[in-house]
Amino acid sequence: MTGAGDTSAIYDLAVDPTRSTLDQAVEVARLAEAARIDALFTADLLSFDAQGSIGSQEPLVFVSALSQVTSRIGLVATVSTTFHHPFNLARLFGTLDHVSNGRAAWNLVTSAVGEENFGGVLPSPEERYARAAETLEVVNALWDSWEPGALSVGADGRAVLDRDRVHRIGHCGRFFEVAGPLNIPPLPQGRPVQIQAGQSEAGRALGARYAEIVFTSLPTLDIAADFTARIRAEARRFGRGDGLPLILSSLHATYGASEEEARRLVRERRESIDFERGRAQVADMLGGGVDLTELPLDRPLPESLLPDITSVNRRRGRVGIFSGYARSGHTLRELVIAAQDTGHWAVAGTPEQIADTVQERFRAGVLDAILVNGLADPRQHDFVVNGLLHELRRRKIVGTDYRGATLRENLGLTLPGRAAVPARA
Repeated sequence: MTGAGDTSAIYDLAVDPTRSTLDQAVEVARLAEAARIDALFTADLLSFDAQGSIGSQEPLVFVSALSQVTSRIGLVATVSTTFHHPFNLARLFGTLDHVSNGRAAWNLVTSAVGEENFGGVLPSPEERYARAAETLEVVNALWDSWEPGALSVGADGRAVLDRDRVHRIGHCGRFFEVAGPLNIPPLPQGRPVQIQAGQSEAGRALGARYAEIVFTSLPTLDIAADFTARIRAEARRFGRGDGLPLILSSLHATYGASEEEARRLVRERRESIDFERGRAQVADMLGGGVDLTELPLDRPLPESLLPDITSVNRRRGRVGIFSGYARSGHTLRELVIAAQDTGHWAVAGTPEQIADTVQERFRAGVLDAILVNGLADPRQHDFVVNGLLHELRRRKIVGTDYRGATLRENLGLTLPGRAAVPARA
């Protein structure tokens, strides 16, 4: 749990690409901060996919702009380690932490798409996560290359640098050689908050070792309980304690003023599904290597079509979820419906009923932060802020105000131990 024993609320800053995205994002960021939501979350997509998703603005540039029109809310940028160098990542996120006065967070991904835009093939998940682990080692060492007190204010008001407290990192690894030190001053938070997205075996190992928060697709309480038990057991083997990493789940909520209205909205949504297009969505959830075009919608998938998860190069965690659905007897039609939420936690009901489901996971110890959306629409805003969040605050599950000036303080996270310092710069 977080330091104050409650759940954090994070807002998914998905914007309508047909509008002026910055104007819309500024409006939503201010609404989220007024609602005392802890952070804004920006996703990323490095390609124009076959389903017509055009992705989002570049996250670091985007949240840097939002840092200037907000003062307390955290800023989470999703950036891949597969296509970026750790020295640049350390400088970019370090600068974001400075310009936001300590509100930066990095949602680390290893990418399952986009390799065609970087001049190569997509490495295996094992290779991507090995690179990610080394990237984190380098980035953390760079952030720690300035000791506390290395930069101070002199009697004349000018900065004074103690060079003996700034150190090379001398990293020489499988993927990178980085001398260091970092060439920007110490960060307000020491390190930005580190979030990691991924729930395959390799992803879970990375999160268990390094992440302060893991962002995962946990559609059912049983799946959430199994994942949380596994990753926290692995984290303990790495010597980590204090309930780390925290668990962040995306809440795909359908709100209604009554239970009947919520059910009607779910029914209307399902009636509007293009099930032929949905076949391709399910194939994507299963790793992209299956052909479902000729299968009957109202029959389960044959076992022979389900992939060996170790042979899949993209989003193995998602493949595991949908293979599990298929093996439990879900029909293709039911899989198409589930694919609309891409394996995430989907609930419907009144704000009070949805609060019940959040409370259930919170009390089970499998939820530390929820990702919500909908503030741009006035009715959804009312459901989220005056409905769900109000109810969760009444139940003392979500905090009522910011606890400090930095995101790390507001999430109740202490600064991890500093990296070893090998030599003076």
